[in-house]
Amino acid sequence: MPNAQPAPQDGLTLYGLTCEMLETPLGLDAPSPRLSWKLRSSRRGDSQTSYRLTAALHHRDLDDAQRLIWDTGRRESADGVLVPYDGPPLRSSTRYHWRVEVWDAEEAAADSAESWFETGLLHRDEWRAVWIGRDTETAAVMDPPGDEDRTDRTRHLSPCSHLRRSFDLGGRRPVRARVYATARGVYELRLNGRRVGDAELAPGWTEYHRRVPYQAYDVSELLEEGENVVGIVLADGWWSGFVGFDSRHQARHYGGAPQAIVQILLDHADGSRRWIASDESWRERAGAIKYADLLMGEYVDARDDLPGWDRPGYDDTGWNKAAVLDRDTGVLEAAADRPVRVTQELAARSVTRRPEGHSVVDLGQNMVGRVRLTIRGAERGRRIRLRHAEMLSDGELYLANLRTAEATDVHIASGDPVEVFEPRFTFHGFRYVEVSGYPGDLRSEDVVGRVLHSDTPLTGRFECSDETANRLHTNILWGQRGNFVSIPTDCPQRDERLGWLADAQVFLPTACRNADVAAFFARWMRDVVDGQDADGAFPDVAPRLCIEREGAPAWGDGGVIIPWHLYRTYGDRRVLERSYAAMTAWVDHVHRHNPDLVWRHRVGNHYGDWLQVDAETPREVLATAYFARSARIVAQAAQVLGEDADAKRYGALHEAVRDAFVDGFVDTGSGRPGDEGRIAGGTQTGYLLALAFELVPEHLVPAAVGHLTADIEARGRHLTTGFVGVALLCPVLAAHGRADLAYALLHQDTYPSWAYSIRHGATTIWERWDGWTEEHGFQSPAMNSFNHYSLGSVGDWLYGGVAGIDQHPDSVAYRHLRLRPNVGGRLTWARARQETPLGTAACGWSLHPGSGPQELRVEVTVPPGARATLHIPTADPRSVREGRGELPESGGIDIVDSLPEELVVRLGSGTYHFSAAAPRR
Repeated sequence: MPNAQPAPQDGLTLYGLTCEMLETPLGLDAPSPRLSWKLRSSRRGDSQTSYRLTAALHHRDLDDAQRLIWDTGRRESADGVLVPYDGPPLRSSTRYHWRVEVWDAEEAAADSAESWFETGLLHRDEWRAVWIGRDTETAAVMDPPGDEDRTDRTRHLSPCSHLRRSFDLGGRRPVRARVYATARGVYELRLNGRRVGDAELAPGWTEYHRRVPYQAYDVSELLEEGENVVGIVLADGWWSGFVGFDSRHQARHYGGAPQAIVQILLDHADGSRRWIASDESWRERAGAIKYADLLMGEYVDARDDLPGWDRPGYDDTGWNKAAVLDRDTGVLEAAADRPVRVTQELAARSVTRRPEGHSVVDLGQNMVGRVRLTIRGAERGRRIRLRHAEMLSDGELYLANLRTAEATDVHIASGDPVEVFEPRFTFHGFRYVEVSGYPGDLRSEDVVGRVLHSDTPLTGRFECSDETANRLHTNILWGQRGNFVSIPTDCPQRDERLGWLADAQVFLPTACRNADVAAFFARWMRDVVDGQDADGAFPDVAPRLCIEREGAPAWGDGGVIIPWHLYRTYGDRRVLERSYAAMTAWVDHVHRHNPDLVWRHRVGNHYGDWLQVDAETPREVLATAYFARSARIVAQAAQVLGEDADAKRYGALHEAVRDAFVDGFVDTGSGRPGDEGRIAGGTQTGYLLALAFELVPEHLVPAAVGHLTADIEARGRHLTTGFVGVALLCPVLAAHGRADLAYALLHQDTYPSWAYSIRHGATTIWERWDGWTEEHGFQSPAMNSFNHYSLGSVGDWLYGGVAGIDQHPDSVAYRHLRLRPNVGGRLTWARARQETPLGTAACGWSLHPGSGPQELRVEVTVPPGARATLHIPTADPRSVREGRGELPESGGIDIVDSLPEELVVRLGSGTYHFSAAAPRR
């Protein structure tokens, strides 16, 4: 299970300590960082009743009393979710050790644990450094190569800059050393010949004109006596490279060339400090990397390597003087989420030599990242090319769907007996690699796939008795990993890779199950808010790029839906506070331009239910449904934040929009008999939106469900939903008594269905249901990604609707679990585990032969501090047992309700094992 926990103990055990939703963050600039911890216990009913937090300076010359700066004393509280530091103002560049103690229900001191966080530069006037880079007017750099790989798109790209500065410690070795660095572009930091940190493509992509995150590094152990050298390799990245899909202006959206800013802090034993900052004293020149672009790829001529350039003793007299390009440090903020990292390596599954002389390598998994290629025996100047693709066509790479992205890496050999080529400043979406120009026979062990994504810790697992459903879950997870590269992108392979809000909001519930994405999305929400226009319209994509119109229905609504879901899932009130004004401005924008409450005007590019198949949901139905939903969420957010007048106003607006939806789109019985409950357009998505968002009058809900299920049945139990409707499909059916139909869709393996792509070899979620079909082959390459997460939003239902882990509608941070295992389909067992802010929650069920009817076994785990309502499906509620004995109404179990086919019990924390007569199927 991800997130390994301590060995079991009898009582409460602390684990998972975080500060600002990160483990031991280095370089925070939050003035009041929030501390969290989780609990586990082998005892039922165990819970935290109180806690004590202390924080102390990390300073060797102070005694314990002097180090202690904050002590909450004992506070009565049942959980430890995002508790804000409220002690004296924090100092910049200072490490703080914090400790939490907890007491249990027996008033015993149950456990204690320690962690730390370190502040960055809390005040902008502490920046002494300036932005530096290449002086394009005077730099003597080699012209980029002019071979056949250089198209018109890549010819303007410049060689990567190498920037260096030497400094002498002067006999005073510091007790602590930190580097604060970032780039407009992407960079790799070096110190004395060694790479600093493991972040890839740092600092990532943000709304650069508003905010550029800087990274902090502990380099205390990398310094040497005498001369030291700090260096940076600097590439275009998102700042000045190719981004997006508009070939007229897809490069240099933000600036003409990359820039770096670096500041080194040396702390000495006597308390004195020395700063070393990027300025005009630094030196610059090009090296072996002739260009590096996120879409086009990387070109390395190893003959022009600069051996020793980042080490002491190197002669840089032939280098250029670095140019001071900007002095504005007002955009700098400490990085607030985990960086992009290489998290896994994939061995090549096969290498096929093609008649044309090149080799095609299959890594067995559609992945995102790059290749590490070992080259043996290449003569100096030999050109080796790597091209990347997700699919094959007649044994060769299928490249048409990349559009203008070249996804090509080139290495010119130095002539060394063994060389290793691994690009540093690009990434690709691919399963297959074409290697041409390789000397001799390429061996599978010489090709390694390096998986790269934002390092959001995996926190959930789903598995069941059906291997196709397991493969679906795995495909969903690979799609999430591959598209969470600094921002939540739509696809990782072609010339797009944008942060579409609708894709993100429909997939967010699934993403939160699979991984801890709290910090990742909270940071990205700042880009969403920054992209809002003066009229209150959110953008379609964030950072805002390529698409200048206001956000479309379901797209712009992501700016409302995402912070609300983050609050409910993680208890992150701060992301709600930061987003609230923007959320209200969006709803006001829609309302202002649609005073009759049917959303027809200012709909942006109005994508409808994007990529639905064999159906056309009326756009006004979809738009008005989302108008109602956003108004309702804003009313709920206002209530949480104590904005009572707003809560009342937006609550009334929601009711009014709901009435307008019913009047305009719901047949209330005035037409032909049997039409009651019909939604205009009659599509699956129309019904799903109306039912999920509670827009159908209660007495017409059964009729609307009947129309929905009739459409699915009439299509041979096939779906028609696109990006917007697909997430609602199985949950709505199950919630209205048709879990059998939800399971039928899950197991369906003919087109269109999830399993159809799996049957044809998919290892990630496809962008469209018909990305490839037996009848037509590949869809139009104009839009045909084979790694898109949107249609994988069914993953939330696998956790919640199959295994049964969910939370009560009024719950926040899973404090009140609703556990509802759903026995159905062709499954004989299913189970899931999920890390919640309080601890591990689990739910699983299995069927077993009995002396009479089949026996159902249900196992659940409720973390300390949480409670749960468990629904046990059974043909005979009287047959329910817990462990080996009668079901007690004690020991943390209370019977809430006994229904004909369900027993409902209330549970405290702990692990429980139930058995019962299996439900009727």
